[in-house]
Amino acid sequence: MAEKTSGSTKRFGVRYGRTVKQKLSNIELLSKAKYKCPYCSAQQVRKKSAGIWECGKCGKVFTGKAYTVSKK
Repeated sequence: MAEKTSGSTKRFGVRYGRTVKQKLSNIELLSKAKYKCPYCSAQQVRKKSAGIWECGKCGKVFTGKAYTVSKK
């Protein structure tokens, strides 16, 4: 029987429970993804810190939500 990997939360092993690890996994996927820059429309925006985002192309630094640039 093959087990599904839990991505980056596999580092916690059997601790903390399945639901908590799934929620953390979703948050980490959102925060590590690349987003579209509102200034130059390049797909190179990365998270700098909580709520602070930076475009890799134009170098603009701007604020957004904690884990995503804007609403879906």
